Amino acid sequence: MTEAFQAKSFLKTVTSSPGVYRMYDKQDEVIYVGKAKDLRKRLTSYFRSNLPNVKTQALVSNIHHIDVTVTHSETDALILENDYIKQYMPKYNVLLRDDKSYPYILLSQHRHPRLAYHRGTKREKGHYFGPYPNGGAVRESLNLMQKLFPIRQCDDVYYKSRSRPCLQYQLSRCSAPCVGIVSDEDYQEQVKLATLFLRGKDQQVISALVAKMEQAAINMAYEQAAQYRDQISALRKVSEQQEVSNAKGDMDVIGVHFASGIACFHLLFIRDGKIFGSRSYYPSVPVATELDEVLSSFLGQFYLNEDVQRTIPKEVILSHDFDGMDVTAASIAQALQKKFSIKTQVRGERASFLRLAVTNATNAVASRLSHKNTIEQRFSLLEEALELSFSIHRMECFDISHTMGESTVASCVVFNREGPHKADYRRYNITDITAGDDYAAMEQVINRRFDKIDDSGKVPDIVFIDGGLGQLRIAQRIVDDKCAHLIKPPLLIGVTKGEGRKAGLETFVVGGTEETIDIASDSPAFHLILHIRDESHRFAITGHRNKRQKTRNTSTLESIDGVGPKRRKALLQHLGGLQEVNNASVAELAKVPGISLEMAQTIHDTLRGG
Repeated sequence: MTEAFQAKSFLKTVTSSPGVYRMYDKQDEVIYVGKAKDLRKRLTSYFRSNLPNVKTQALVSNIHHIDVTVTHSETDALILENDYIKQYMPKYNVLLRDDKSYPYILLSQHRHPRLAYHRGTKREKGHYFGPYPNGGAVRESLNLMQKLFPIRQCDDVYYKSRSRPCLQYQLSRCSAPCVGIVSDEDYQEQVKLATLFLRGKDQQVISALVAKMEQAAINMAYEQAAQYRDQISALRKVSEQQEVSNAKGDMDVIGVHFASGIACFHLLFIRDGKIFGSRSYYPSVPVATELDEVLSSFLGQFYLNEDVQRTIPKEVILSHDFDGMDVTAASIAQALQKKFSIKTQVRGERASFLRLAVTNATNAVASRLSHKNTIEQRFSLLEEALELSFSIHRMECFDISHTMGESTVASCVVFNREGPHKADYRRYNITDITAGDDYAAMEQVINRRFDKIDDSGKVPDIVFIDGGLGQLRIAQRIVDDKCAHLIKPPLLIGVTKGEGRKAGLETFVVGGTEETIDIASDSPAFHLILHIRDESHRFAITGHRNKRQKTRNTSTLESIDGVGPKRRKALLQHLGGLQEVNNASVAELAKVPGISLEMAQTIHDTLRGG
């Protein structure tokens, strides 16, 4: 422990009540948050002479002072601990970053309800089914629903603008309520069946369809009966594939694997006896953390995170037991004010689910370790190839993208020793330059990136410039000016395309000295440079295309005097898109609400270059 912290005098003042403690370092940053049924007993354990755990030793050596908050119960302590962990993100705590909201399927309350993907605040009126573990599971379910129930999934703008059935009707995936092909009664009947299906009432849906098929056969409506037969067949096939449990309860099945500092929690979300989907979580685990702490921290943070909209099952099946599991379950149940249990000893179907979850967790950790080792090897070989006297921790690559000078965008992608660090990716809209001037574009983006940078910021060890020697020289000049005060300014390397712009023939030039580095094309170091270069190229092109499309979609109408946002919206909605507006006659334009004959003539002449 540090000399500044007097453990003996502090422990004399600590109560034996339940509560939460926060440990601070010299910089007054919270480095650890913990809870205890008996605060004095727990805190005393940190200051024994023979601490067995390396992590605890490191933690205690950095303590400057400790704050204690007393709670009424151990449950209150658990809730407060999770609030503090979310607030301070202490480096010695196991941290679960699960801040994304979960997606749902929305069945709206329109005259002709639509099925839609939904994530976020539930503002729109309707029924919400879920939550699903990820967007892929929702999209897969919506695709399945289209095949089973001919209910519209298009948005309201598209729905209202239809004058004839769309392709979904031709594919028998929508009954075309937009143009009145299906009666409201029949459409609502399909909506009712879809609702029952989403609630897990498969047999009820099939029974209803069987009755309709038999009635249609009695009425000699054989074509309609055949349609019901096909729908029943598809439903039975889906039900057999999705059915996983004879018990129709809700449960989360969690398989855990912890190796080499990487923990994976693979969850199977089972609702109404069906697997809604699965998802892997990788909490941040400090070095030398025990598995028991990883398990208890994950469960507390996962099930007590109020920011994430998620339905909590009554039962959790966990692959590992841990000290305090019963207390953790009871505390979560009390906090949520509902039944909640954690079980580790299960048989039959549940045991097979658990084995499946553990297998997925084990494979995920093995894959991450393999990837981590591969990336680490590439970084080490790059350091060796460049003959560096320092380790590479952060690399950035800049690229410029445009089409004949239109909608110029610059990209900056970031790699660390775990691979691409997408949270730090950035795009820059390039303005006020001569169209197609890549030198000016590079000058602008490098200026913006390194303006006012200091050693406390995110300083890259290496900056790759995807371009020729001219762009590298411009970037080097700016870095020399903006980064001269840094302890270790970044090393610049230009990546120039080889003869015929063929991959594998690239050359690498060091900024300043402009020496050419010879790296074998089959070297992992070479592949690492190409990886970050290709990633910057992809990221720049994506940004450029989005900007160009946005410009082309709006610029032609925006340039017409008298056509403001409301009229543009009316034109696009009424006629169905920019291409239709471009092709419309004066008479067709004049039929749009708010567009006079004179205005229609002006729009027509402007769009046709008249």
